[in-house]
Amino acid sequence: MTRATVLRASNYRRMPWKNGGGETVEVAVSPEGAALSDFDWRVSMATVATDGPFSIFPGIDRTLSIIDGNGMQLAIDGNDPLLLTQDSAPLAFAADVAVTATLAEGPITDLNVMTRRDGLRHRVERVDIDSRATFQPAAPTWLLLCHQGALTVEWSGQSVDLSQGDTLLLEQPGDVELPLEQPGDVEVSGRARCFLIFIDPV
Repeated sequence: MTRATVLRASNYRRMPWKNGGGETVEVAVSPEGAALSDFDWRVSMATVATDGPFSIFPGIDRTLSIIDGNGMQLAIDGNDPLLLTQDSAPLAFAADVAVTATLAEGPITDLNVMTRRDGLRHRVERVDIDSRATFQPAAPTWLLLCHQGALTVEWSGQSVDLSQGDTLLLEQPGDVELPLEQPGDVEVSGRARCFLIFIDPV
């Protein structure tokens, strides 16, 4: 049976960056309570106020989305800089290569999803909801983060209201495979910008 957890923004854990250059807000991590050195997957948000290097996470893949601010350029593994803004698609890249960030104009806040590549993979989608929408949580671990606005979410006879910053986490038991061809629908209503996060075993 799917386990549902509502994660309230007011309860997110704040902690320093791995390189000490700022602060991150941890939305969710697995295993619960895992440190930066031993998580399987992690979802967090961080405010970047100055130019500088990203932390290095050996064996980790990450996807980054700009959620507030005017964007930043990322120079990844010696390649030409890429400009990311709130309108850019979420950007996936390895977290164990050198990355340098240069702010476009003032501080930004980003959403960061990371998975340990020898066991997991992930993808991130940004969705703007204007009235109603239906999603299929086609992954053993699925998160819906309500970044802006508010939503009512219904699934399997349950219902919950998400305010700005709140997240719904749906998880399948580790010994049960999700029937990907017929996942249960998640119905949402309201007006919001959301991020959908799918985490699968490799």
